[in-house]
Amino acid sequence: MRKGVTITILVFIAIVFFGALYYLYAKNQEPPVVFETDKAETKTIVKNTIATGNIVPDVEVLIKPNISGIIEEIYIKAGESIKAGDMIAKIRVVANVSSLSSSQNQVQSSKIELDNQQKLYNRQKTLFDKGVISANEFQAAEVAYTQAKQNYNASRQGLDIVKTGTSSGLGNYANTVIRSTVTGMVLDVPVKVGNQVIESNNFNEGTTIASVADVGKMIFVGKVDESEVGKIKVNLPIEITVGAIENKKFTAILTDIAPKGKTENGAIQFEIKAALTNRDTTFIRAGLSANASIILDKAENVLALKESLVQFDKTTEKPYVEVMTGNQKFEKRNVELGVSDGIYVQIKSGVKASDKIKVWNQGLNKEGEESKQ
Repeated sequence: MRKGVTITILVFIAIVFFGALYYLYAKNQEPPVVFETDKAETKTIVKNTIATGNIVPDVEVLIKPNISGIIEEIYIKAGESIKAGDMIAKIRVVANVSSLSSSQNQVQSSKIELDNQQKLYNRQKTLFDKGVISANEFQAAEVAYTQAKQNYNASRQGLDIVKTGTSSGLGNYANTVIRSTVTGMVLDVPVKVGNQVIESNNFNEGTTIASVADVGKMIFVGKVDESEVGKIKVNLPIEITVGAIENKKFTAILTDIAPKGKTENGAIQFEIKAALTNRDTTFIRAGLSANASIILDKAENVLALKESLVQFDKTTEKPYVEVMTGNQKFEKRNVELGVSDGIYVQIKSGVKASDKIKVWNQGLNKEGEESKQ
């Protein structure tokens, strides 16, 4: 029994021994790890953040009527250029029954008062001519008669305004013809002939008849995430790309950053505005979607290296690279980094353009091949 156990143990030890020998033999037969190398290159590195938004006019004016009624005629259409004072639309006033009745009663009352004052005036004038009454009494009758005429004319004017929306002597203060208040392009005419419109007053903003804007002064309005808003500041340069205009970039300057963010889809967004600076002759339609590349930092024609080649010391956390000194021999060399765009990083010092940098995270297991240098 003991002899069988001893033999089994010896066989097991022999198997382990020969297995270890075979493992060491096989490992020695594997080809060595071959590392590729890369070089630094001269590049322009731009560090930026992206904002999405739209191109809109800097100032857009909404033309509203100063009287309620029904659109009778429209003289413009979207896309036309107009000047301040040009006719936009004509409104036909629809009289309010209650106001019309009240105005008519006022006219009748003032007419009765006028007739009465006229009779008194004629009587007092006859007596004054005969020397029966004094000049003061006659002047009092004359003043009362004049006031009655004024009240009668005012009541008739009020009736005309209720009926037609205007009256002689008021000029442009009450007019059924709506005119543009600014010079620019008509962006939208949201009403049609036959639509009812409401005047603009203290209690109602009124119906918009047309929107007019100077399309020569366009701005970008977009939003940035709260994680990026701390990186930007006013007057930073921006590159605008409009989706509808291919192969064209517009430069702009960041002019406004909202002091308060708004929650959208669970994230805090801050509104930004940027004024376009190189419009040239390109026509940009209001409302086009656009992307803004806000340039946070820029380094032109500098020595740059792929970020994937840079390593960081576990103790000091300082960046370094491994520079090739011989056949698959590398030495550690500390580097000073600059601007990074996430792919390439500026190398301020530590390596030269001719140095071959180890691709440390891309080991190759090739048999019988020399490393690519």
